[in-house]
Amino acid sequence: MFSFCPLQGALSESTASQSLLELDGGVKILVDVGWDETFDVEKLRELEKQVPTLSFILLTHATVAHIGAYAHCCKNIPLFSTIPAYATRPVIDLGRTLTQDLYASTPLAATTIPTSSLAELAYASSQAPSSNPNLLLQPPSPEEITRYFANIQPVQYSQPQQPRSSPFSPDITNLTVTAYNSGRTLGGAIWHIQHGLESIVYAVDWNQNKENVFSGAAWLSGGHGGGGSTEVIEQLRKPTALVCSSRTPEATLSRAKRDEQLLESIKLCIGRGGTVLIPVDSSARVLELSYLMEHAWRNEVENNNETFRNAQLYLAGHSIGSTIKHARSLFEWMDDKIVREFEAAAGGKESHNDRGRGQRGGHHHDHKVAGPFDFKHLRLLERKGQVSWVLKQALEDPEPKGRVILATDSSLEWGFSKEVLKSIAGDARNLVLLIEKPALNESKPSIARTLWDWWKERRDGVATEQTSSGDTFEQVYAGGRELEIADASKQALEGNDLSVYQQWLATQHQLQATSHGGSGMTWEAWTDLNDALSDTSSESEESETEQQGKALNISANIKQASRKKVVLNDEDLGVNILIKKRGVYDYEVRGKKGREAMFPAVAQRRRHDEFGELIRPEDYLRAEEREVADSQETDPAKARHEDNLGKKRSLIAVNAANKATSNNKRQQQNNRALSADEPDDHNTKPANGPQTEEVDEIDEEEETTILGPAKLVITSRKVPVNLRIAFVDFSGLHDKRSLHMLIPLIQPRRLVLVAGTEQESLSLAADCKKLLSAQLASNSSNESATVDVFTPSNGTFVNASVDTNAWVVKLSDHLVKKLKWQDVNGLGIATITGILLPGGEFIPQDQSSSDDEANKRQKTEEGLSPSSSTALTTINNNAKPRTLPTLDILPSTLSATATVRTASQPLHVGDLRLADLRRAMLNSGHKAEFRGEGTLLIDETVAVRKSAAGRIELESVALPGTFYAVRQKIYDVLAVVPGA
Repeated sequence: MFSFCPLQGALSESTASQSLLELDGGVKILVDVGWDETFDVEKLRELEKQVPTLSFILLTHATVAHIGAYAHCCKNIPLFSTIPAYATRPVIDLGRTLTQDLYASTPLAATTIPTSSLAELAYASSQAPSSNPNLLLQPPSPEEITRYFANIQPVQYSQPQQPRSSPFSPDITNLTVTAYNSGRTLGGAIWHIQHGLESIVYAVDWNQNKENVFSGAAWLSGGHGGGGSTEVIEQLRKPTALVCSSRTPEATLSRAKRDEQLLESIKLCIGRGGTVLIPVDSSARVLELSYLMEHAWRNEVENNNETFRNAQLYLAGHSIGSTIKHARSLFEWMDDKIVREFEAAAGGKESHNDRGRGQRGGHHHDHKVAGPFDFKHLRLLERKGQVSWVLKQALEDPEPKGRVILATDSSLEWGFSKEVLKSIAGDARNLVLLIEKPALNESKPSIARTLWDWWKERRDGVATEQTSSGDTFEQVYAGGRELEIADASKQALEGNDLSVYQQWLATQHQLQATSHGGSGMTWEAWTDLNDALSDTSSESEESETEQQGKALNISANIKQASRKKVVLNDEDLGVNILIKKRGVYDYEVRGKKGREAMFPAVAQRRRHDEFGELIRPEDYLRAEEREVADSQETDPAKARHEDNLGKKRSLIAVNAANKATSNNKRQQQNNRALSADEPDDHNTKPANGPQTEEVDEIDEEEETTILGPAKLVITSRKVPVNLRIAFVDFSGLHDKRSLHMLIPLIQPRRLVLVAGTEQESLSLAADCKKLLSAQLASNSSNESATVDVFTPSNGTFVNASVDTNAWVVKLSDHLVKKLKWQDVNGLGIATITGILLPGGEFIPQDQSSSDDEANKRQKTEEGLSPSSSTALTTINNNAKPRTLPTLDILPSTLSATATVRTASQPLHVGDLRLADLRRAMLNSGHKAEFRGEGTLLIDETVAVRKSAAGRIELESVALPGTFYAVRQKIYDVLAVVPGA
């Protein structure tokens, strides 16, 4: 049985992706934990209900739409952090930097306390919140984000993985998951799930075409992106269910046309001294875009193009430096062209193209060649002060120079992209270049969606210009329309709101603590500690990375739990009041039982397993984990913040401590960035942009940082927009042509369409149903055959399992000894001819085959007393048949019949391609050529045809030698399984 339920993103404009897969036996798999720019907690309610029943989690892409809510769920939903999660290494690393950028950019990501919880609190106590308090939850710290993502188990492409299950999951021993390259993002995965007879392929937001950085999806055999082959790889072919996204770009352009339109639009804007804003994400598509921009600048500057030489190129994001640093260590996950470029740069040799460009430009450089992501023209901006300085220079420059700013985020609702937009909106020379169709939220459209709607309307005029290849490109004028921009900020709690927050926080701590015997340790620390102590011997086969991640989780949680003070009353503490509360030296034990009747004491004992004493986790931390542990121990300001969480404090003292801490932290970050990005050859330019930029000397703008309880304050203002708007689809999604080509080749028995609008899903469902039904009818000679195509809505379960007839039988020992196994593509196949007996029944065999069994039964019966022999006979006569029937060999009287002899013919397993047969016959010295459609003529005498059902037909007019040679070549391609 296989049931599917989309939790987000189905039949809607939202790009957020969450899906629930339920398999036979109650196994539930959560695929993706996506969110959108609204960060609405209500959209996670259905997921929160399913958490206690989940077995494990699969993550596909390192984008907000696929992984944005993962850290929020780990921190705020009990049990969620105990569920094992699996993703590729790039998704783990880039997802961590994306999440850190998200929480550093906007307080909206922290989300507010639900009004329902505050209403219950007001009813139970005298504290009543204000009309719209918007009390913020505590966001996960960078250390917590690192810990959450360190617990994700990394996987490799094309390597089957047997996942671990959560503590509350049913058995999943017969389940395997395998990740395949999906294209579009670095480390993006197409998941194949095999559970019993169910073969499920989950493919959302993939791209079949190769790009500059990313190779195409691994659907077809012959390497990344298919390699020209038209056959789907065996593991992804004919699944029982295919879950596929239906969102496709409106206009389909080749990669060359797309890149040309993007660069030409930028060239037109910087040529008139304008600033180009390209809103991008901070982890996935930004790598493709930054690589394209950097190499385009290299080519144009070497060709003495003054427009590009005078223009400046920036990439802005709070954690963009970490993203690029990870990209420089993940070349093996990129296209082969990137690997060759990196090897050429590492060897100090210029590629053929670079050498040709240098000679044409008249420049001969003998310095070290820059790598794929060693930026010579692209400058990274990670601080708000740097972005403000760049925008100020653009406004004050007497001779305007073109500027291109790639800024996060693509929705323009948070990050540096919103700050850049507010600065450049009033100048008609500037341009906002949208690279993907923004999502439409139900409550309020995002800024990017509003600009895209203006571009779609074309109400205020269009500037049509021609590219160098003669194609037309449109830039739409905003026409001075007003754009409402909302800014989110934090404000410290005071008065009644602070009392309400403290009461709510105490209630949450009390609920967590009382559910675990009055201990001060949090739920997350308890579960990790119990799992580590109880599963040490059983999980010795787990990878080193997972153990290290769990070790960090345990040690950090124990330290954090020891610092936190849980609010508990005396009744909840029980006998633990003697050690938990100061000034208490007596406790009434008369009439008490169990642990309440003895003095509480914590026994510090050494724990051992079958291999000896347990190791200390803190001695085996990885480098990044050790940095987190050291920062927790050496940062006094952060320790004071965690210890005083929920208390009133002096704002002046907090600001003073934050200022000192930020200065030290900024100095450490500069030192680490310098040591990380500094090349081996100190005579070359640095790897993050031009060396003469003054932007590196700009410090962070001093802001009042609120570390304690705070509330969300949203202020809106209207900004007149006079700039131009352009759109080039750079999303990298699959198009309709790829879907229409690949889905019939995959041949799924059930098709589920998600991640698309209602119009896109229903239109694609109709097309796919026609294609698959026609293909099924041609293969089965049944014109009425159809394939079920499902388009479920959010929260709706659909039964996508296939009606199969499967029987489980028990093979007798005699039959097992006579089996002749044949290896076919890694599978053992054998033909069986036998008789099916009900459970417990025995049929006498001939003397030659049953002498050993008879002797064993005789020896057993001779060892029994008469009374026990009688009892055994009675039990055998009265026993009910076993549940499993038994398949045994045929008796001698039946095995010689003609019916059995005709059924015991050899089987030929495999798929023959006429092109391969033609190549084999030519290599053997025969003449082979195609005649007509689907007919191969060999030596002008033997014709080979292949029917739609896969049947091979041979016709010969003479020369039996050629006929037998062709037949032998066909047998060589197929696997022959002998008869029983």
